[in-house]
Amino acid sequence: MAPRGFPYADLQSFIAALEAAGELRRVKVPVDPTLEISEIVTRTVRAGGPALLFERPTRGEMPLVINLFGTEKRMAMALGVDRLDEVGERIGAMIKPELPVGWSGIREGIGKVLQLKSMPPKKVKGAPCQEVVLKGDDVDLNKLPGLQIWPGDGGIFHNYGLTHTKHPESGKRNLGLYRLQQHSKNTLGMHWQIHKDSTAHHAVAERRGERLPVAVAIGCDPVVSYAASAPLPGDIDEYLFAGYLKGERIEMVDCLTVPLQVPAEAQIVLEGYLEPGERQPEGPFGDHTGYYTPVEPFPVLHIECMTMRKKPIYHSIITSQPPQEDHGLGKATERIFLPLAKLLIPDIVDYDMPAAGVFHNCLIVSIKKRYPKHAQKVMSALWGAHLMSLVKLIVVVDEDCDVHDYNEVAFRAFGNVDYARDLVLTEGPVDHLDHASYQQFWGGKAGVDATRKLVTEGYTRGWPEEMKMSPEVVSLVDKRWKEYGL
Repeated sequence: MAPRGFPYADLQSFIAALEAAGELRRVKVPVDPTLEISEIVTRTVRAGGPALLFERPTRGEMPLVINLFGTEKRMAMALGVDRLDEVGERIGAMIKPELPVGWSGIREGIGKVLQLKSMPPKKVKGAPCQEVVLKGDDVDLNKLPGLQIWPGDGGIFHNYGLTHTKHPESGKRNLGLYRLQQHSKNTLGMHWQIHKDSTAHHAVAERRGERLPVAVAIGCDPVVSYAASAPLPGDIDEYLFAGYLKGERIEMVDCLTVPLQVPAEAQIVLEGYLEPGERQPEGPFGDHTGYYTPVEPFPVLHIECMTMRKKPIYHSIITSQPPQEDHGLGKATERIFLPLAKLLIPDIVDYDMPAAGVFHNCLIVSIKKRYPKHAQKVMSALWGAHLMSLVKLIVVVDEDCDVHDYNEVAFRAFGNVDYARDLVLTEGPVDHLDHASYQQFWGGKAGVDATRKLVTEGYTRGWPEEMKMSPEVVSLVDKRWKEYGL
């Protein structure tokens, strides 16, 4: 488990740690949340710059913090580690089945994963997030410095609201991260997509003719904020996972007007209901695909209560063509979930999800190839694994290829492939936001086998030997390098 005494109790303490480490800058002049903040943040992210605290947004009544997770360094700080791989290594050590291979080993590994339940949330009475309470006509989303990121956006959006729902029949909680369009001072458009758990909760409520209670928490501690984005299996509670990552229980408080719980240390909480059958147009929105997503009908949250701290800080995120802040979030998911991917598909040595592919569109995976068409077997297994089903391009390389070195990967994929034999084309689910598919929700996929080919795969020419300098010469040149004057 992680060491006790996690360094950040809330957003304020994380901001203080970033500032002390030189990873945050304060913007003290007035800045417009319509487009101006977006342009500033995008330039900062692409320069590898710091998190930004805008102290005087020209809309809203509180400061705005952004780009908290934009680098791997800050993402590691958010999770209380020096390297993102430390979290994955800890999970790997926990689930590694040091038992017979096969179902008995897998069962042991799953049993260890269920140790996550040793950190259930802790219910508290009274919480910082409820220091100020606004109900009825006093609810006003204009108090928040919500962003318009791109000129063609349909309005103001709140982009880091942690959305809480509960299955109307089972009572199973879900924590999701969805964009929220501000329709009025007390209504929001809920852009939860077809593959998301909250969509299923809402569908059940509508079938029963019931309102669905919803609570949105903004400005949570960094681990909870990450957990909301993590692609967890449906039966794993995000707050159990967050508690495991922190090594301590997450404190939660009952909402005042809906039967849900939210993080006690949140900055702002919005409580309300979705009416069955109600939809309003939502969008357009400049998304992480680099294109505007079109207007579609989505459910409407009617906010009946708004609570907050006395001095809250509003947290948001920018979406655009990569690179953008979600690089840090995606890289954390890649490294944290590698051991679980290996448990499900033991063939995997390592994988990389390039930011340029918006993470879920492209996957580079290395394997220790053992038999004919092994690469194609791994492709099929990945396309059948939870949200990996949305990956559009899988490139499989041998284990001696560094999947994080894109030049090396390109060398293999461009040179080690006979595209008449080594290219797999298929169809399947794609992301709700995918604009390239000819119809929504499903489209074409490709797998590239860039591994060395075997005689048993029909390659009879004899795979050539790769050129490598002798170790003795490498060592000699290393020792004499300064002599060369280069």
